[in-house]
Amino acid sequence: MQSIGQQRFGVGGVGTGGPHIPQPNQLSTADRLSTADRERVYQWILELASPETREHALLELSKKREVVSDLAPMLWHSFGTIAALLQEIVNIYPMVNPPNLTAHQSNRVCNALALLQCVASHQETRSPFLQAQIPLFLYPFLHTTSKTRPFEYLRLTSLGVVGALVKTDDQEVITFLLSTEIIPLCLRIMESGSELSKTVATFILQKILLDETGLSYICQTYERFSHVAMILGKMVLALSKEASARLLKHVVRCYLRLSDNPRAREALRQCLPEYLKDSTFANCLKDDTSTKRWLAQLMKNLQDVPTPSMSDPRGIPMPP
Repeated sequence: MQSIGQQRFGVGGVGTGGPHIPQPNQLSTADRLSTADRERVYQWILELASPETREHALLELSKKREVVSDLAPMLWHSFGTIAALLQEIVNIYPMVNPPNLTAHQSNRVCNALALLQCVASHQETRSPFLQAQIPLFLYPFLHTTSKTRPFEYLRLTSLGVVGALVKTDDQEVITFLLSTEIIPLCLRIMESGSELSKTVATFILQKILLDETGLSYICQTYERFSHVAMILGKMVLALSKEASARLLKHVVRCYLRLSDNPRAREALRQCLPEYLKDSTFANCLKDDTSTKRWLAQLMKNLQDVPTPSMSDPRGIPMPP
């Protein structure tokens, strides 16, 4: 008699193709679960389909996402699982506006988001995840402004899904994100979110900038560049009053990457915050050699020969 896992996930099994389940000797040390443990994982995935058993299954599977290396393909290919996760997300839309989200509701949907982050991170499932445009289901959460803990946790976990996507340095990810409103959403969170949310949002912007297409997109018009530069400037001002080495690191890296664009470099000569030019952050960065090196390189880049201006106040697109 077949086990639950064999019935649901074996080759030729039920689902969208029945992914191959690695044998124990093919798994990493961290993933060598006992047969009983893997059967429990299969059972929890089955239980996601039922509203009565879903909450407990979400909790248990979210705990296992770091130790089951093939959890993402199992989630993606099992029948109805992604639909169940999206149902969890859609079900709390009414609590987002007006903001009535409870801690329990937030924890539950964040467990679903954690599983989607697992899917977003995996090489096999990342591309179909994007093709299905699943990140767009998370954007209503990034639009929220309530500073209560349930909403902050919700925003942070949603940012984590996008952060997992950009961490892969996949061109397809950047192309997808640039077709959405992720940049203005990140900029809003960078301006008014908690320190941790600001850090993740700035990391996402940094990864977009590090891609050639992303840098060109942001520097294509005066409006885009000026919005990014304005928010980064506000962050530097805030950090001068309450320093965070972790957040400052990403801010400096964004500035350094912007300076790789000739027109942005010329504009930065006019708008780079003075706090980055003096010793304001010397104590904060005393043990951070990489950020100090980036800051020194930024100053060197801005001392080069000037290039055509990007500071047209009318917002006219920069010449090619």
